[in-house]
Amino acid sequence: MLSNKVKLTSKDILEKDFKTSMRGYNPDEVDQFLDLIIKDYEAFNQVIEELQQENLRLKKESETRSNRVQPVSSPQPAAGTTNFDILKRLSNLERHVFGDKLYNE
Repeated sequence: MLSNKVKLTSKDILEKDFKTSMRGYNPDEVDQFLDLIIKDYEAFNQVIEELQQENLRLKKESETRSNRVQPVSSPQPAAGTTNFDILKRLSNLERHVFGDKLYNE
């Protein structure tokens, strides 16, 4: 996945040689810095690998769960129920919940 985008490996960094000149960089400082970069690079690669494995595991787990869960169908009104019957039941429910306040005001 990510390896296609990464241009350097820790081995590339380790084996990189820089040309020296009269007033060039201190080779020891460069080597120490490259050593730090290599350690970080390896740590990043390890974290990326762990996250990729976790991602695969979670995808498989998600697929397994979605295969087990059956869609819940919405309840259908009883046969012979009309809109008038539904409105009447709703009115009775409102009266029961709110009392006569609704209809006396």
